[in-house]
Order: sequence, then structure tokens, then C-alpha cells
Amino acid sequence: MIDLLAYLLITVALLFMALGVIGLFRFNDFYSRILISSKIETVGFLTIMIGLIVLSGLTYATMKIFLITLLVMVTNPLSTHAIARSAFLSGYTINQETRR
Repeated sequence: MIDLLAYLLITVALLFMALGVIGLFRFNDFYSRILISSKIETVGFLTIMIGLIVLSGLTYATMKIFLITLLVMVTNPLSTHAIARSAFLSGYTINQETRR
């Protein structure tokens, strides 16, 4: 039963990421795309890692997976913020003609 829950979590994460990538094409400007891609990556990665933690049980591998998850949960928003901030500071603006 626990294996089924783990596989369900991993499947939901993969579906979320696939649908998120398809939905990413709806956005026209850089800032919207970077925001959505960060959310897709964070939520999808977190759900996959929770599924792997459930699948592996209480072992040494679970601690490794948990530490990797914490590292990515800290660095992913920071890197996305740094990319968006550098684009903003370099003067990258949203082109109003291409927006719908």
C-alpha cells in the first residue's frame, strides 16, 4: 500500500510537470515564464522527492534524499530570483506589443 502511494505521488509529480511545461507556452514574456517555470520545478521536484522518501522508508537513503530536497528548496528560489533580478537590472522590459 505504501508503494502504491509512493508511485502515485511520483506519477502526479510527472503529470504536473508535463502539464506545466505545456502551459508554459501560454505566457509571452520572460518574467511570467521564469515565475511559472520555477513553480513547476519546485512543486514537481518536491512531490517526486516525497514519493521517493515514502518509497525508501526509514533508511540512510531517506536522510540523503531529505537533505538534497532541502538544498534544492533553498537554492531554486534564490537562483530564480537572481536571474530575474539581473534581467531587471540590465533593463530587460516586457514588450507591450507582444502582450495580449
